[in-house]
Amino acid sequence: MNIEAFIPESIKRLPTHMDFEGQKKAEKTFQIIILLFGIVGFVWGYICQQFSQTMYILLAGFFVSCLLTLPPWSMYRKKSLPWQKARAVSDVDTPSTTPTPTPSGSQKSKKKK
Repeated sequence: MNIEAFIPESIKRLPTHMDFEGQKKAEKTFQIIILLFGIVGFVWGYICQQFSQTMYILLAGFFVSCLLTLPPWSMYRKKSLPWQKARAVSDVDTPSTTPTPTPSGSQKSKKKK
């Protein structure tokens, strides 16, 4: 039984890719959000003298950054790569045309002087 049979077509049509530039942008955005929330959390936790406040703010920053960077939003899919066309089966080298390696025992070893 294939599990794909149970997935609705509307879910199957959702884009699941992100281009290289989008990955770079998503990583940079993730790091900036975590850094900003970490700084704000540290300052707020220092003012309140509660380390738990720092952790709550940092955790909120983590969830915000995940929401903004993990899904393949359209802003991360603007520069897709042009892929090559698939080769036909007849164009692929057959095993009979590939060179066979020579056994190591049949090769003559050259000694350096």
